[in-house]
Amino acid sequence: MIELDPVPLTYLAVGVATLLAALLPRLLRAAPLSMPMLFVAAGIVVFALIPDLPDPDPLAHPEVAVHLTELCVIISLMGAGLALNRPLGWRRWSSTWRLLGITMPLSMIAVGLLGWTMLGLGVAAAVLIAAVLAPTDPVLASEVQVSKPAQDPEHDDDEVRFALTSEAGLNDGLAFLFTWAAVGIAIAGIAPSGWLGHWLAVDLVWRIAAGVGMGAACGWLLGRMLFSTASERRRITDGAHGFIALAATFLTYGLTELVHGYGFIAVFVAALVLRSNARHHDYVRVLHGFVEQIERLLTVAVLVLVGGAVSRGALEGIGLIDIVFVAAVLLVVRPLAGWIGLAGGVTRRRERMVIAFFGVRGVGSLFYLAFALQEANFPGGDRLWAVTLLAVLGSVILHGITATPAMRSLDRRHGRLPEEPAPA
Repeated sequence: MIELDPVPLTYLAVGVATLLAALLPRLLRAAPLSMPMLFVAAGIVVFALIPDLPDPDPLAHPEVAVHLTELCVIISLMGAGLALNRPLGWRRWSSTWRLLGITMPLSMIAVGLLGWTMLGLGVAAAVLIAAVLAPTDPVLASEVQVSKPAQDPEHDDDEVRFALTSEAGLNDGLAFLFTWAAVGIAIAGIAPSGWLGHWLAVDLVWRIAAGVGMGAACGWLLGRMLFSTASERRRITDGAHGFIALAATFLTYGLTELVHGYGFIAVFVAALVLRSNARHHDYVRVLHGFVEQIERLLTVAVLVLVGGAVSRGALEGIGLIDIVFVAAVLLVVRPLAGWIGLAGGVTRRRERMVIAFFGVRGVGSLFYLAFALQEANFPGGDRLWAVTLLAVLGSVILHGITATPAMRSLDRRHGRLPEEPAPA
Protein backbone atom coordinates (compact mmCIF):
# COMPACT_ATOMS: atom_id res chain seq x y z
CA MET A 1 0.00 0.00 0.00
CA ILE A 2 1.34 3.43 -1.00
CA GLU A 3 1.59 5.89 1.89
CA LEU A 4 0.64 9.45 1.05
CA ASP A 5 2.23 12.42 2.78
CA PRO A 6 -0.55 14.17 4.76
CA VAL A 7 1.01 17.63 4.31
CA PRO A 8 0.51 17.97 0.53
CA LEU A 9 -2.80 16.17 0.94
CA THR A 10 -3.84 18.87 3.39
CA TYR A 11 -2.87 21.60 0.94
CA LEU A 12 -4.78 19.79 -1.80
CA ALA A 13 -7.84 19.52 0.43
CA VAL A 14 -7.63 23.23 1.31
CA GLY A 15 -7.37 24.14 -2.37
CA VAL A 16 -10.35 22.00 -3.32
CA ALA A 17 -12.39 23.34 -0.39
CA THR A 18 -11.56 26.94 -1.31
CA LEU A 19 -12.55 26.39 -4.94
CA LEU A 20 -15.81 24.80 -3.87
CA ALA A 21 -16.48 27.65 -1.43
CA ALA A 22 -16.25 30.04 -4.36
CA LEU A 23 -18.47 28.04 -6.72
CA LEU A 24 -21.03 26.20 -4.60
CA PRO A 25 -23.23 29.15 -3.51
CA ARG A 26 -24.28 29.76 -7.12
CA LEU A 27 -24.43 26.11 -8.07
CA LEU A 28 -26.66 25.25 -5.09
CA ARG A 29 -28.91 28.30 -5.06
CA ALA A 30 -31.88 26.41 -6.54
CA ALA A 31 -31.28 23.11 -4.75
CA PRO A 32 -32.55 22.02 -1.32
CA LEU A 33 -28.94 21.75 -0.16
CA SER A 34 -26.55 24.12 1.52
CA MET A 35 -22.82 24.68 1.49
CA PRO A 36 -22.52 23.82 5.23
CA MET A 37 -24.07 20.39 4.64
CA LEU A 38 -21.53 19.52 1.96
CA PHE A 39 -18.49 20.71 3.88
CA VAL A 40 -19.45 18.87 7.07
CA ALA A 41 -19.83 15.74 4.93
CA ALA A 42 -16.47 16.47 3.29
CA GLY A 43 -14.84 16.75 6.72
CA ILE A 44 -16.26 13.41 7.78
CA VAL A 45 -14.95 11.70 4.63
CA VAL A 46 -11.51 13.36 4.58
CA PHE A 47 -10.71 12.66 8.23
CA ALA A 48 -11.95 9.08 7.86
CA LEU A 49 -9.78 8.43 4.81
CA ILE A 50 -6.63 10.19 6.07
CA PRO A 51 -5.98 8.96 9.61
CA ASP A 52 -2.68 10.87 9.87
CA LEU A 53 -4.41 14.25 9.85
CA PRO A 54 -4.26 16.11 13.20
CA ASP A 55 -6.99 15.30 15.71
CA PRO A 56 -9.80 17.89 15.30
CA ASP A 57 -11.22 17.21 18.79
CA PRO A 58 -12.08 20.65 20.27
CA LEU A 59 -11.39 19.37 23.80
CA ALA A 60 -7.84 18.48 22.73
CA HIS A 61 -7.24 21.89 21.13
CA PRO A 62 -9.31 24.37 23.17
CA GLU A 63 -7.43 27.53 22.11
CA VAL A 64 -7.77 26.69 18.42
CA ALA A 65 -11.49 26.02 18.94
CA VAL A 66 -11.99 29.35 20.70
CA HIS A 67 -10.05 31.59 18.35
CA LEU A 68 -11.05 30.00 15.03
CA THR A 69 -14.76 30.17 15.86
CA GLU A 70 -14.31 33.66 17.34
CA LEU A 71 -12.68 34.90 14.13
CA CYS A 72 -15.39 33.34 11.99
CA VAL A 73 -18.16 34.99 14.01
CA ILE A 74 -16.70 38.52 14.07
CA ILE A 75 -16.11 38.49 10.32
CA SER A 76 -19.67 37.28 9.81
CA LEU A 77 -21.06 40.00 12.09
CA MET A 78 -19.31 42.70 10.07
CA GLY A 79 -20.82 41.27 6.89
CA ALA A 80 -24.30 41.08 8.43
CA GLY A 81 -24.21 44.69 9.59
CA LEU A 82 -22.95 45.98 6.24
CA ALA A 83 -25.67 44.08 4.38
CA LEU A 84 -28.63 45.62 6.22
CA ASN A 85 -30.25 48.51 4.37
CA ARG A 86 -32.93 49.45 6.92
CA PRO A 87 -32.05 52.42 9.14
CA LEU A 88 -31.97 51.77 12.86
CA GLY A 89 -35.19 52.65 14.67
CA TRP A 90 -37.55 51.39 17.37
CA ARG A 91 -40.51 50.78 15.04
CA ARG A 92 -38.47 49.79 11.99
CA TRP A 93 -36.65 47.16 14.04
CA SER A 94 -39.68 46.01 16.05
CA SER A 95 -39.33 42.39 14.91
CA THR A 96 -35.71 42.39 16.07
CA TRP A 97 -36.56 43.75 19.52
CA ARG A 98 -39.28 41.13 19.89
CA LEU A 99 -36.89 38.34 18.98
CA LEU A 100 -34.27 39.64 21.40
CA GLY A 101 -36.57 40.62 24.25
CA ILE A 102 -39.14 37.81 24.16
CA THR A 103 -38.00 34.92 21.96
CA MET A 104 -34.44 34.69 23.22
CA PRO A 105 -35.30 34.67 26.96
CA LEU A 106 -38.12 32.17 26.41
CA SER A 107 -35.79 29.93 24.42
CA MET A 108 -33.10 30.08 27.08
CA ILE A 109 -35.49 29.29 29.93
CA ALA A 110 -36.91 26.32 28.03
CA VAL A 111 -33.49 24.98 26.96
CA GLY A 112 -32.07 25.41 30.46
CA LEU A 113 -34.99 23.54 32.03
CA LEU A 114 -34.73 20.77 29.44
CA GLY A 115 -31.00 20.49 30.06
CA TRP A 116 -31.59 20.24 33.80
CA THR A 117 -34.48 17.77 33.67
CA MET A 118 -33.79 15.70 30.55
CA LEU A 119 -30.00 15.66 30.47
CA GLY A 120 -29.47 15.80 34.22
CA LEU A 121 -27.12 18.79 34.00
CA GLY A 122 -26.16 20.84 37.03
CA VAL A 123 -27.29 24.43 37.33
CA ALA A 124 -24.12 25.94 35.83
CA ALA A 125 -24.07 23.50 32.90
CA ALA A 126 -27.82 23.99 32.30
CA VAL A 127 -27.35 27.78 32.15
CA LEU A 128 -24.39 27.27 29.84
CA ILE A 129 -26.22 25.00 27.38
CA ALA A 130 -29.09 27.52 27.36
CA ALA A 131 -26.66 30.32 26.48
CA VAL A 132 -24.80 28.20 23.93
CA LEU A 133 -27.96 27.21 22.06
CA ALA A 134 -29.65 30.62 22.36
CA PRO A 135 -28.18 32.67 19.49
CA THR A 136 -29.34 32.53 15.89
CA ASP A 137 -26.11 32.10 13.99
CA PRO A 138 -24.88 34.80 11.57
CA VAL A 139 -22.47 32.35 9.92
CA LEU A 140 -24.59 29.40 8.80
CA ALA A 141 -27.83 31.26 8.12
CA SER A 142 -26.83 33.00 4.89
CA GLU A 143 -29.64 31.37 2.90
CA VAL A 144 -32.28 33.11 5.03
CA GLN A 145 -30.51 36.42 5.65
CA VAL A 146 -29.98 39.64 3.72
CA SER A 147 -27.30 38.66 1.23
CA LYS A 148 -25.76 42.05 0.32
CA PRO A 149 -26.25 45.83 0.56
CA ALA A 150 -28.98 47.05 -1.77
CA GLN A 151 -27.98 49.25 -4.70
CA ASP A 152 -31.00 51.46 -4.16
CA PRO A 153 -30.57 53.34 -0.83
CA GLU A 154 -34.37 53.57 -0.51
CA HIS A 155 -34.77 49.80 -0.77
CA ASP A 156 -36.16 48.15 2.35
CA ASP A 157 -35.09 44.62 3.22
CA ASP A 158 -37.94 42.13 3.33
CA GLU A 159 -39.11 41.43 6.87
CA VAL A 160 -38.02 37.78 7.10
CA ARG A 161 -34.46 38.28 5.93
CA PHE A 162 -34.12 41.50 7.88
CA ALA A 163 -35.42 40.01 11.14
CA LEU A 164 -33.16 36.95 10.96
CA THR A 165 -30.08 38.99 9.99
CA SER A 166 -30.53 41.65 12.66
CA GLU A 167 -31.39 39.03 15.30
CA ALA A 168 -28.25 37.07 14.47
CA GLY A 169 -26.17 40.23 14.60
CA LEU A 170 -27.25 41.20 18.10
CA ASN A 171 -28.11 38.01 19.94
CA ASP A 172 -24.68 36.54 19.22
CA GLY A 173 -23.35 39.25 21.50
CA LEU A 174 -26.13 39.08 24.07
CA ALA A 175 -25.55 35.35 24.56
CA PHE A 176 -22.21 36.31 26.11
CA LEU A 177 -24.12 37.81 29.03
CA PHE A 178 -25.54 34.42 29.98
CA THR A 179 -22.33 32.58 29.20
CA TRP A 180 -20.67 34.74 31.85
CA ALA A 181 -23.51 33.89 34.26
CA ALA A 182 -22.81 30.19 33.74
CA VAL A 183 -19.09 30.78 34.30
CA GLY A 184 -19.83 32.74 37.48
CA ILE A 185 -22.05 29.97 38.87
CA ALA A 186 -19.46 27.32 37.97
CA ILE A 187 -16.73 29.22 39.82
CA ALA A 188 -18.58 30.71 42.81
CA GLY A 189 -21.54 28.36 43.23
CA ILE A 190 -25.25 28.88 42.82
CA ALA A 191 -25.54 31.31 45.77
CA PRO A 192 -26.18 34.77 44.22
CA SER A 193 -23.86 36.45 46.72
CA GLY A 194 -20.89 34.86 44.96
CA TRP A 195 -21.52 36.09 41.43
CA LEU A 196 -24.73 38.10 40.91
CA GLY A 197 -23.42 41.54 41.87
CA HIS A 198 -20.43 41.34 39.53
CA TRP A 199 -22.61 39.89 36.78
CA LEU A 200 -25.15 42.73 36.99
CA ALA A 201 -22.59 45.54 37.21
CA VAL A 202 -19.95 44.27 34.81
CA ASP A 203 -21.39 41.63 32.50
CA LEU A 204 -24.85 43.18 32.10
CA VAL A 205 -24.36 46.94 32.34
CA TRP A 206 -20.74 47.68 31.52
CA ARG A 207 -20.01 45.12 28.83
CA ILE A 208 -23.17 45.85 26.85
CA ALA A 209 -22.77 49.63 27.16
CA ALA A 210 -19.10 49.41 26.17
CA GLY A 211 -19.96 47.18 23.22
CA VAL A 212 -22.61 49.54 21.88
CA GLY A 213 -20.57 52.68 22.62
CA MET A 214 -17.29 51.45 21.18
CA GLY A 215 -19.01 50.02 18.13
CA ALA A 216 -20.81 53.29 17.42
CA ALA A 217 -17.63 55.33 17.96
CA CYS A 218 -15.46 53.10 15.78
CA GLY A 219 -18.08 52.95 13.04
CA TRP A 220 -18.47 56.74 13.06
CA LEU A 221 -14.72 57.43 12.99
CA LEU A 222 -14.09 54.89 10.25
CA GLY A 223 -17.02 56.26 8.27
CA ARG A 224 -15.63 59.78 8.51
CA MET A 225 -12.23 58.53 7.41
CA LEU A 226 -13.51 56.45 4.50
CA PHE A 227 -16.38 58.51 3.14
CA SER A 228 -15.39 62.12 3.77
CA THR A 229 -14.97 64.49 0.84
CA ALA A 230 -11.22 64.77 1.51
CA SER A 231 -10.79 60.99 1.51
CA GLU A 232 -12.69 60.60 -1.74
CA ARG A 233 -10.73 63.43 -3.36
CA ARG A 234 -7.40 61.88 -2.37
CA ARG A 235 -8.62 58.36 -3.17
CA ILE A 236 -6.76 57.03 -0.14
CA THR A 237 -8.73 53.77 -0.05
CA ASP A 238 -8.21 52.78 -3.69
CA GLY A 239 -6.88 49.24 -3.91
CA ALA A 240 -7.18 48.69 -0.14
CA HIS A 241 -10.71 47.31 0.09
CA GLY A 242 -9.76 44.07 1.81
CA PHE A 243 -7.44 45.77 4.27
CA ILE A 244 -10.11 48.33 5.15
CA ALA A 245 -12.73 45.67 5.76
CA LEU A 246 -10.45 43.65 8.00
CA ALA A 247 -9.15 46.76 9.77
CA ALA A 248 -12.68 47.90 10.61
CA THR A 249 -13.47 44.48 12.05
CA PHE A 250 -10.31 43.90 14.05
CA LEU A 251 -9.88 47.47 15.32
CA THR A 252 -13.42 47.55 16.63
CA TYR A 253 -13.24 44.10 18.19
CA GLY A 254 -9.79 44.61 19.70
CA LEU A 255 -10.50 48.02 21.22
CA THR A 256 -13.80 46.86 22.69
CA GLU A 257 -12.32 43.73 24.20
CA LEU A 258 -9.50 45.82 25.72
CA VAL A 259 -12.06 47.77 27.73
CA HIS A 260 -13.91 44.52 28.57
CA GLY A 261 -16.93 45.22 26.39
CA TYR A 262 -18.76 42.74 24.19
CA GLY A 263 -16.76 42.77 20.98
CA PHE A 264 -19.44 40.87 19.05
CA ILE A 265 -21.98 43.61 19.73
CA ALA A 266 -19.40 46.30 18.89
CA VAL A 267 -18.51 44.81 15.50
CA PHE A 268 -22.15 44.56 14.44
CA VAL A 269 -22.94 48.10 15.66
CA ALA A 270 -19.85 49.46 13.90
CA ALA A 271 -20.97 47.82 10.67
CA LEU A 272 -24.46 49.35 11.04
CA VAL A 273 -22.97 52.82 11.58
CA LEU A 274 -20.63 52.39 8.62
CA ARG A 275 -23.58 51.34 6.49
CA SER A 276 -25.65 54.33 7.61
CA ASN A 277 -22.81 56.69 6.67
CA ALA A 278 -22.58 55.18 3.20
CA ARG A 279 -26.17 54.57 2.17
CA HIS A 280 -25.53 56.27 -1.19
CA HIS A 281 -21.98 54.97 -1.59
CA ASP A 282 -21.03 51.92 -3.65
CA TYR A 283 -17.87 51.41 -1.60
CA VAL A 284 -19.83 49.65 1.13
CA ARG A 285 -20.78 46.93 -1.37
CA VAL A 286 -17.09 46.39 -2.11
CA LEU A 287 -16.31 46.08 1.61
CA HIS A 288 -19.17 43.64 2.09
CA GLY A 289 -18.07 41.51 -0.87
CA PHE A 290 -14.58 41.09 0.57
CA VAL A 291 -15.87 40.31 4.06
CA GLU A 292 -18.25 37.74 2.60
CA GLN A 293 -15.41 35.91 0.87
CA ILE A 294 -13.28 35.80 4.02
CA GLU A 295 -16.30 34.60 6.00
CA ARG A 296 -16.95 31.84 3.50
CA LEU A 297 -13.36 30.61 3.70
CA LEU A 298 -13.35 30.57 7.51
CA THR A 299 -16.72 28.84 7.55
CA VAL A 300 -15.35 26.08 5.34
CA ALA A 301 -12.46 25.55 7.76
CA VAL A 302 -14.77 25.33 10.79
CA LEU A 303 -17.25 23.01 9.08
CA VAL A 304 -14.59 20.64 7.78
CA LEU A 305 -13.16 20.42 11.32
CA VAL A 306 -16.66 19.81 12.71
CA GLY A 307 -17.04 16.95 10.24
CA GLY A 308 -13.60 15.70 11.22
CA ALA A 309 -14.52 15.74 14.91
CA VAL A 310 -17.65 13.72 14.13
CA SER A 311 -15.59 11.29 12.06
CA ARG A 312 -13.15 10.80 14.95
CA GLY A 313 -15.88 9.97 17.46
CA ALA A 314 -17.10 13.25 18.95
CA LEU A 315 -20.68 11.93 18.99
CA GLU A 316 -19.93 8.46 20.34
CA GLY A 317 -21.45 9.26 23.74
CA ILE A 318 -24.72 10.51 22.30
CA GLY A 319 -27.80 8.64 23.50
CA LEU A 320 -31.49 8.72 22.69
CA ILE A 321 -32.23 11.32 25.35
CA ASP A 322 -29.64 13.68 23.81
CA ILE A 323 -31.24 13.26 20.38
CA VAL A 324 -34.69 14.00 21.82
CA PHE A 325 -33.28 17.07 23.58
CA VAL A 326 -31.76 18.48 20.38
CA ALA A 327 -34.92 17.71 18.41
CA ALA A 328 -36.99 19.54 21.02
CA VAL A 329 -34.70 22.59 20.83
CA LEU A 330 -34.81 22.80 17.03
CA LEU A 331 -38.38 21.71 16.33
CA VAL A 332 -40.32 22.90 19.37
CA VAL A 333 -38.53 25.44 21.57
CA ARG A 334 -37.29 27.90 18.96
CA PRO A 335 -40.35 27.77 16.66
CA LEU A 336 -42.76 28.19 19.58
CA ALA A 337 -40.73 30.92 21.27
CA GLY A 338 -40.32 32.70 17.93
CA TRP A 339 -44.05 32.56 17.23
CA ILE A 340 -44.86 33.95 20.69
CA GLY A 341 -42.26 36.70 20.40
CA LEU A 342 -43.53 37.90 17.01
CA ALA A 343 -47.26 37.61 17.82
CA GLY A 344 -48.98 40.97 17.51
CA GLY A 345 -46.07 42.47 15.56
CA VAL A 346 -45.72 43.63 11.97
CA THR A 347 -45.07 40.18 10.50
CA ARG A 348 -47.74 38.30 8.59
CA ARG A 349 -48.58 34.71 9.45
CA ARG A 350 -46.31 33.00 6.92
CA GLU A 351 -43.46 35.41 7.63
CA ARG A 352 -43.81 34.71 11.33
CA MET A 353 -43.68 30.96 10.70
CA VAL A 354 -40.48 31.22 8.66
CA ILE A 355 -38.72 33.54 11.12
CA ALA A 356 -39.72 31.37 14.06
CA PHE A 357 -38.53 28.18 12.38
CA PHE A 358 -35.14 29.36 11.12
CA GLY A 359 -33.33 29.82 14.41
CA VAL A 360 -30.12 28.42 12.94
CA ARG A 361 -27.57 27.12 15.45
CA GLY A 362 -23.96 27.18 14.31
CA VAL A 363 -20.47 28.56 14.83
CA GLY A 364 -21.53 31.00 17.55
CA SER A 365 -22.68 28.08 19.68
CA LEU A 366 -19.32 26.38 19.24
CA PHE A 367 -17.50 29.54 20.27
CA TYR A 368 -19.46 30.12 23.45
CA LEU A 369 -19.00 26.55 24.60
CA ALA A 370 -15.26 26.56 23.86
CA PHE A 371 -14.90 29.91 25.63
CA ALA A 372 -16.82 28.85 28.75
CA LEU A 373 -14.92 25.58 29.11
CA GLN A 374 -11.68 27.57 29.10
CA GLU A 375 -12.92 29.99 31.75
CA ALA A 376 -14.31 27.48 34.27
CA ASN A 377 -14.58 23.80 35.06
CA PHE A 378 -17.90 22.35 33.92
CA PRO A 379 -18.37 18.65 34.71
CA GLY A 380 -19.11 16.59 31.61
CA GLY A 381 -17.46 18.90 29.10
CA ASP A 382 -17.25 16.10 26.54
CA ARG A 383 -21.02 15.58 26.74
CA LEU A 384 -21.67 19.31 26.40
CA TRP A 385 -19.52 19.28 23.25
CA ALA A 386 -21.34 16.23 21.89
CA VAL A 387 -24.79 17.75 22.45
CA THR A 388 -23.75 21.09 20.97
CA LEU A 389 -22.18 19.47 17.92
CA LEU A 390 -25.33 17.39 17.46
CA ALA A 391 -27.46 20.56 17.63
CA VAL A 392 -25.26 22.29 15.05
CA LEU A 393 -25.34 19.25 12.75
CA GLY A 394 -29.10 18.97 13.17
CA SER A 395 -29.50 22.63 12.30
CA VAL A 396 -27.19 22.34 9.29
CA ILE A 397 -29.25 19.46 7.89
CA LEU A 398 -32.74 20.63 8.89
CA HIS A 399 -32.36 24.27 7.91
CA GLY A 400 -30.07 23.52 4.98
CA ILE A 401 -32.71 21.33 3.33
CA THR A 402 -35.64 23.66 4.02
CA ALA A 403 -34.11 27.14 3.58
CA THR A 404 -34.16 27.42 -0.22
CA PRO A 405 -37.70 26.04 -0.75
CA ALA A 406 -39.11 28.10 2.12
CA MET A 407 -37.58 31.38 1.00
CA ARG A 408 -38.48 30.85 -2.67
CA SER A 409 -42.07 30.05 -1.73
CA LEU A 410 -42.27 33.17 0.42
CA ASP A 411 -40.73 35.33 -2.31
CA ARG A 412 -43.16 34.04 -4.93
CA ARG A 413 -46.09 34.62 -2.61
CA HIS A 414 -45.05 38.24 -2.07
CA GLY A 415 -44.23 38.85 -5.73
CA ARG A 416 -40.47 39.13 -5.20
CA LEU A 417 -37.67 37.53 -7.13
CA PRO A 418 -35.32 35.60 -4.86
CA GLU A 419 -32.19 37.49 -3.96
CA GLU A 420 -29.14 36.50 -5.95
CA PRO A 421 -26.05 35.61 -3.94
CA ALA A 422 -23.18 38.05 -4.21
CA PRO A 423 -20.46 37.11 -6.72
CA ALA A 424 -17.67 35.06 -5.23
